[in-house]
Amino acid sequence: MAATPLLSGEDTTPPLHGVVVIALPDRAADAGRDPPPGSEAALGRRAWRLLRLATAPLVVLAAFAAAAHCYGLYSFSSGGEDWKWGGGRASSFLLPLHPKPMAAAAGVSFKAAAAEEGSTAAVLPERQYYTSINIGNPARPYFLDVDTGSALTWIQCDAPCTNCTKGPHPLYKPAKENIVPPRDSHCQELQGNQNYCDTCKQCDYEIAYADRSSSAGVLARDNMELITADGERENMDLVFGCAHDQQGKLLGSPASSDGILGLSNGAMSLPTQLAKQGIISNVFGHCIATDPSGSAYMFLGDDYVPRWGMTWVPVRNGPEDVYSTVVQKVNYGCQELNVREQAGKLTQVIFDSGSSYTYFPHEIYTSLITSLEAVSPGFVRDESDQTLPFCMKPNFPVRSVDDVKQLHKPLLLHFSKTWLVIPRTFEISPENYLIISGKGNVCLGVLDGTEIGHSSTIVIGDVSLRGKLVAYDNDANQIGWAQSDCARPQKASMVPFFLSRALRSQLL
Repeated sequence: MAATPLLSGEDTTPPLHGVVVIALPDRAADAGRDPPPGSEAALGRRAWRLLRLATAPLVVLAAFAAAAHCYGLYSFSSGGEDWKWGGGRASSFLLPLHPKPMAAAAGVSFKAAAAEEGSTAAVLPERQYYTSINIGNPARPYFLDVDTGSALTWIQCDAPCTNCTKGPHPLYKPAKENIVPPRDSHCQELQGNQNYCDTCKQCDYEIAYADRSSSAGVLARDNMELITADGERENMDLVFGCAHDQQGKLLGSPASSDGILGLSNGAMSLPTQLAKQGIISNVFGHCIATDPSGSAYMFLGDDYVPRWGMTWVPVRNGPEDVYSTVVQKVNYGCQELNVREQAGKLTQVIFDSGSSYTYFPHEIYTSLITSLEAVSPGFVRDESDQTLPFCMKPNFPVRSVDDVKQLHKPLLLHFSKTWLVIPRTFEISPENYLIISGKGNVCLGVLDGTEIGHSSTIVIGDVSLRGKLVAYDNDANQIGWAQSDCARPQKASMVPFFLSRALRSQLL
């Protein structure tokens, strides 16, 4: 598979949510009307100019402080620093993301796959994006699926391997000294004290996923090599799973990756491990173009998090290592989808790049289907199309989502307002929830979450994360997003444009 270019397209600037306006005297209005020297008006004007020059820095600093407070530009730290700008540390790393072939595109339908398992439940499709990580000494590349819904990073290992797929690279073979012992703190973080084995010589692990697949093996520690944004190579220790027994869909997936890159907020995740070593701040993010064949990248560290134009929501603490928050209501355009039983209740939302599709609770899902059928009177539901659970046959030829997106409205997830005033909305445009099947039907890329055990939870998969830069700030315990074409990664500017203009105008 050809690698997706990391840098392409034109530079874009994320839109701002708010603007701080600084009112200054109009110099042009006074031009050419200087009062006579020594007059009372001249002395007054001179005093005003001196006062303006003396207070201008204070005005700019006050505006900067207000904006910083609104947008979370600085954060306080208890680690010896009084404050730090954006939580920045020594390094940030850029990694290209590459798309994987979709299960539906490969001729595998959800209903057919469910029937094979003796169930009517929808089956989770393949993970959609992977990146390359160099591990070992000497370092060798491994392709890993990017998953914000799990903590443990693992690669297939020759330990020996009981059940392994033929991946793009040879199996990792650990040295004896690289096996993590049970007394290691990482093992205790993973297993807990209840599973501690004093006589064991290795730390075993087993992790299960929502699609009923699983991976088992032992923990290993080895060198990981990353390239900084400045092109420098950095080596660091990584504790990861040395997997020798995969079950379920992990065995039947396309052989385009060697394992999974765990990015959740758990103690074993890659960002947390790097942050504990002081290499990065505990922040990472990804940007995936709306077009699946377009550019995509991820970053470790906070240098590529926009300081302006981001919408932030707090992360909800829970027993699972997932990025979850709560939403107040869900709309299809102006129509609220929450049914009466859920009116006024908060619904949990999980951001999960490891899930290809977005999942709604059953009540919201059925309400959405009713809305789609109402606004598409010329479309007829096609039960024979097995691509996705809900597909409609249009009364005109359809080649792409562009042919029908104008007939549909965006999905809007409304979160609580900032200071009870500023709205916070996650918008899913029609091109990010509609899919055109091989039969030319319009299919809904939102599935019923109740069938996979999420009866009251919304799962936002990568189909709905496209066209946005999404940042996960574990230091500040928040998730943020901004619209982006994801064409060119940019380091964040510390000073917004309106403050730069105000400062320049005072120096002229």
